[in-house]
Amino acid sequence: MIAVLTGDIINSQQTETEIWITQLKNLLEKWGSTPETWEIYRGDEFQLKCSIDDVFWRFLAIKSIIKSNENLDVRIAIGIGDENFSSEKITESNGTAYVNSGRLLNDLKSDGHTVSVKTANNSVDRDLNILLKWSSKDFDSWSVATSEIIHEMIMNEDTTQEDLAKKFSISQSSISQRLKRANYELIVETNQYFKKKISEL
Repeated sequence: MIAVLTGDIINSQQTETEIWITQLKNLLEKWGSTPETWEIYRGDEFQLKCSIDDVFWRFLAIKSIIKSNENLDVRIAIGIGDENFSSEKITESNGTAYVNSGRLLNDLKSDGHTVSVKTANNSVDRDLNILLKWSSKDFDSWSVATSEIIHEMIMNEDTTQEDLAKKFSISQSSISQRLKRANYELIVETNQYFKKKISEL
């Protein structure tokens, strides 16, 4: 079983493409090579495959890097399932994970939410999607400053508040306040819950 994230950039026309696309490419390259593991296509859409254990953290890593740009956001459809055909290009691979993810992105565009998950189990979908709708009220309202700090925490889990204070040239108490405002501890718990639910499929 694998996870496939299919996404598109919200308000991509309002910012210089070069800025966000470079950030996104640099991030995706950390997780594998293109076009087998990930691909950016049609200008502002992308697809990534990863293990089910990593999927929530990778969704948040993408969300936070995009939202570290003023006025930008991202819509992401998470498909969990099988891969029954693996091509040299991810966009030509197939299986329930790809189908679930691709169809779900179309639903997201029409219902106004920014993240959703589809598995083979309706009960798991219901539980996780309620969780995602609630938590997205936070994620969608992250400021640029909060997004930058969340991104650093997600990508470098050993990083300390002291490290972050040096990197962003602000006080440690400011870092602490931003992490509290972003409910970072709750985000970590949500990641654990997400992993547990998906491991039961």
